Amino acid sequence: MVVKVKEVSQLTGVTTRTLHHYDDIGLLVPDHLTEAGYRIYSYDNLATLQQILFFRELEFPLEKIKVLLTSPAFDRQEAFELQRKMLIEKRKQLDRMIETIEKTILNEKGEITMTNEEKFEGFDFSENPYEQEAKKRWGDKAVEESNKKVSQFGTNEAEEMNRMYFNLAKLRHLDPTSEEAQKGISEWYDFLNKIGTYSFEAFSGLGQIYVDDERFKKNRDAFGEGLSVFLRDAMGVYNGKKF
Repeated sequence: MVVKVKEVSQLTGVTTRTLHHYDDIGLLVPDHLTEAGYRIYSYDNLATLQQILFFRELEFPLEKIKVLLTSPAFDRQEAFELQRKMLIEKRKQLDRMIETIEKTILNEKGEITMTNEEKFEGFDFSENPYEQEAKKRWGDKAVEESNKKVSQFGTNEAEEMNRMYFNLAKLRHLDPTSEEAQKGISEWYDFLNKIGTYSFEAFSGLGQIYVDDERFKKNRDAFGEGLSVFLRDAMGVYNGKKF
């Protein structure tokens, strides 16, 4: 099953402009591109889009969604189960808010008297609990797995990794898309694939974690302030080109 971008838009209600944006930022890259430049989406692409839209309904920012979807620890079936749980909780909160507004209408009419506490039942401005749970499931799991691999390094591997960080830190003030920067990132990609398996998407997602997770950010920036941001940007545009 393959579908053109216009048909995906009609099917889902997502504008073609938004779909193009998802492609541009590497969130949802169609599996096929015709010679004329038309985007063609596969069944798997549509499944990913559905998952993205569930996350968006749960108020996840796009950059967080990308990190989760590209995490080596991400599990699609597990994500659907968690999203269902999250949506049920969100529905309960909305029901409480609807009840609060119905009471408020009666209060305004003078038919009941609400307490101050009752006026604010259902509101929740704390940090997104859904995002935190997803991060715990996949984001933190990816971090822990990465740290576990590093802890198992021998002396030679650890020294090579530190050497690469120092070399990358020297490049951090360059344009991440420049040939010199991408050459360094290509070497970093090859090194990581000696100790694990990273697709380009997972590699890009790992770069985002370098910035989002304070543990990673602190460790990378110790080699040079701003290294974590440089790595995120340079890893995000890497496409496997060898130099």
